[in-house]
Amino acid sequence: IVQSPASPGLPVRSRRSAVFSREQARQRALYPRIEKIEVSVHGPGLDGTMLVMNKGMSTPLSCARHLAEYHVANSALALVNGEPWSLHQPLTQSCSLTLLTFKDSDPMLVNQAYWRSCAALLGQVLETAFKDDFTVELLGTPEVAVTSGAFCCNVVLDPQLDSWTPSEESLRSLSKGAQQLIHHDLAWEPLEVAPSVALEVFSHSRCKQEEVEQKAAQNPKGTVTLHRCGDHVLLSVGPLVARTGLCAQYEVTALHSLEQGPWGLHRQAQGVSLPLQLQAHHTVWKKLRQRAEKLVRRTNTFFFFFFFFFFFFFLNLSQPSN
Repeated sequence: IVQSPASPGLPVRSRRSAVFSREQARQRALYPRIEKIEVSVHGPGLDGTMLVMNKGMSTPLSCARHLAEYHVANSALALVNGEPWSLHQPLTQSCSLTLLTFKDSDPMLVNQAYWRSCAALLGQVLETAFKDDFTVELLGTPEVAVTSGAFCCNVVLDPQLDSWTPSEESLRSLSKGAQQLIHHDLAWEPLEVAPSVALEVFSHSRCKQEEVEQKAAQNPKGTVTLHRCGDHVLLSVGPLVARTGLCAQYEVTALHSLEQGPWGLHRQAQGVSLPLQLQAHHTVWKKLRQRAEKLVRRTNTFFFFFFFFFFFFFLNLSQPSN
């Protein structure tokens, strides 16, 4: 049933991406004249650095390119005036900037964004993995802590697949699809939009339209944030890391059946991953993978907190400093 990612649903994905591109171009056109802003950069060896950048055009990644290749290669997320910020999100005013990596002394925000990004990657793989005869409806990516042991993506598959249980070979095929996207080193492009734009993007999916309305109602600004990776457009509850190439070890470990919902049988796909800067020995990876096969529930988080805290603590110690 599972095939390598090719072009199922291509017209729908192309339409979504075209709407994204149109809105992206409209927002960029809001800055017809080049205006300068001052960006004060903070971080080890960077305090006191001041960059003069272009308002509405320059991004944290643009700033990193003015510093050193290390910052371009290793930065995963940014803080702009203390707020988590995608490396591809344009800067619209003078601000302070801190570039974040996985090896910072407090990597909590980066880890959260990484887990969210891995779940987004899993959703992208699921949407393109099945033959044209089968429908796939992505229900969203629940926010689960890194300490839960696995990232998750909720999905409803075609009713013809309700009795299907994925084999190890099927899971390996899904993992291979993710690894291909990682190899392509695709950017996660963010775009904050009005609900009307997001509703047009997801005009093919009543489920997604309801999610858009819900997220817009929860946001004081009344907007929603989209991300695009290749031609795949998704809704996100927070910033993602800069690019798929920051992922290294990545495996899809399970597809659990949950309960019947308004859209069909709800399933929870799960996986585990480590970033390029923090890779594990195969024996440790095996234990992480086995843990990630178990169904993740919110109540699991506390019990595995100390295991993952000490795992990442010693993993950081074992990595050579740059």
